[in-house]
Amino acid sequence: MPQKWNKKILTVLMQWDHGDKARGLSGDVTCFYNNFARLAESVEPFWFDAYISDPRGAGEALLAKAAEYKPDLIFFLPYTDQFSAEALDALKAKWTTCAWFGDDTWRFESYTSKIAPHYTFPITTDHFSVAKYKALGMKPVLSQWAAQLSGADLGPLPPETYPHKVSFVGGTNKYRVWFIGKLRELGVEVECFGHGWPAGKVSFEEMDRIFRGSLINLNLSNSINQDIRFVLSDWKNLVSYFRSPKQSEQIKARNFEIPLAGGFQLTNYVAGLERYLKIGEEVAAFSSPEECALQVKYYLENEAERRAILLASSKRVEKEHTYVARVEKILEEIWR
Repeated sequence: MPQKWNKKILTVLMQWDHGDKARGLSGDVTCFYNNFARLAESVEPFWFDAYISDPRGAGEALLAKAAEYKPDLIFFLPYTDQFSAEALDALKAKWTTCAWFGDDTWRFESYTSKIAPHYTFPITTDHFSVAKYKALGMKPVLSQWAAQLSGADLGPLPPETYPHKVSFVGGTNKYRVWFIGKLRELGVEVECFGHGWPAGKVSFEEMDRIFRGSLINLNLSNSINQDIRFVLSDWKNLVSYFRSPKQSEQIKARNFEIPLAGGFQLTNYVAGLERYLKIGEEVAAFSSPEECALQVKYYLENEAERRAILLASSKRVEKEHTYVARVEKILEEIWR
């Protein structure tokens, strides 16, 4: 069991997915609030759903909550400008504050660099941004997205019981549709699940069952679309290529969710991925549709190697790359 701190933490999060109660609880609750509650004696939430367009009201309400609760730490998962700089400075003057910044690969200059100095500790998932924080005179905490432990029966299935051959779980976008089409041209059929695909969205429980029940799980980029064939296939793609602030890939939670569920992962390469999973031993990676198709065919024909990677990645993620492990290291970094 991880150490439980005799501390009080105030978490500033969104309660509902995208602030919409009809969509169910947000990942903020399951991945962060629940894990802080496992690691500290007292944890209180401040849900800011009702204040999305009212930063002044949000700041006043949070200051009042903090004054009443007197936390040892206030943890934020900001999306944009839910709180004014003045309110954040007032909180920072009295309590230790920290904020999770998960998009520094593409919005450090436009967003993070402006708001991060108003917190005591910034938390970044991009190790290439650490030097940028230090240049601002800040001490960043380096962390990463992760997978959430569940009570489901996870872990690898026996080889003969897989209901899916090759699958992908994630919403559609133009690049993903193009990529899946290219794989089809190369002789690889992929079952797709998620918003926009004919099969539609699936629950988190069903998502884990698909990961576990697929011989190969594809993880496709949602950040950048730099294959020149895709870029030149439509003038809108060309405009997006030059205008989009997203010019580098991101490691995402999916990189850890697939192996934790007991699935084999074939992912687009992201710089820094090897810091978390050994390529060729704990994950397979590609950089083009052709490389992806080649590896799909290879691992379908080489079950022993596929299964060795699956078992190694599942074991490592369960040990090192869960949200409770991430939160534990953040608290150690701040309070050690």
